[in-house]
Amino acid sequence: MNLETAEKQQAAIMEMFSRSGALLQGHFRLTSGLHSQQYMQCALVLQYPQYAQALGQMLGQRFQEAGVQTVIGPALGGVVVAHEVARSLGQNVRSIFAEREAGKMSLRRGFAVSPGERLLVVEDVVTTGGSVLEVVELVQEMGAEVVGVGVLVDRSGGKLSCPVRFESLLKMNIQTYSPDDCPFCRQGIPVVKPGSRQQTV
Repeated sequence: MNLETAEKQQAAIMEMFSRSGALLQGHFRLTSGLHSQQYMQCALVLQYPQYAQALGQMLGQRFQEAGVQTVIGPALGGVVVAHEVARSLGQNVRSIFAEREAGKMSLRRGFAVSPGERLLVVEDVVTTGGSVLEVVELVQEMGAEVVGVGVLVDRSGGKLSCPVRFESLLKMNIQTYSPDDCPFCRQGIPVVKPGSRQQTV
């Protein structure tokens, strides 16, 4: 992808996130436990099928030649992403998801992977990458070959250490803070834990 094409794609992605209100401002506690003034709520962009399909196609194109047989994402954030990426890669590509059970990622609902099966792990947003890396480890332990990790938004600030090829559609350098060193906590601003149900903490 040349620079001009990449810039056009970035602009199109930001337009989708902007129109859907997916970039939130406030005081948030992330899944990682860190606090932030901004939060990428990808569910708000993925609620529109035309945006979900377009983002899935863009991410799928990055792995078009990787021989992907199955796309897997951690629930909940990776479920729709996996479905749309798998759709973009062809008729014979499956879409499955891993779920957290008793504190660790596992395959449920009859999902299974075979030794040697070529898997692509996807997610909506990564900060520390914990869930994604757990899924990578899970399927590798089952003998599958992970061809890469693809995410819509990388907000790790370059700190994510991924053992396989890593691709993201958008890099967002959003400042994060530990709870002990959070300026918004010091100001007494209530912290919100975004997700399927926003909660003020």
